[in-house]
Amino acid sequence: MINPRIDRLLDNVDSNYASVIVAAKRARQINSYYHNLGEGTFDEFPPPMVETASKNYLTIALEEVAEGKLKYSYR
Repeated sequence: MINPRIDRLLDNVDSNYASVIVAAKRARQINSYYHNLGEGTFDEFPPPMVETASKNYLTIALEEVAEGKLKYSYR
């Protein structure tokens, strides 16, 4: 089961496809952030914006979308 639910995600993105793209890009940023912790470079990779018990980067990204920390709309 996916957590958070898709209906919570659709409040902040236009479509299911957009939620997948936004979450995947953000999960890559979170992954890069954790891999660069020892190097001291934090400028280009922002840390996670939500408190979570999950270790899965995609779940963290989806929680950020569900809480409204990330928004996307097609121009």
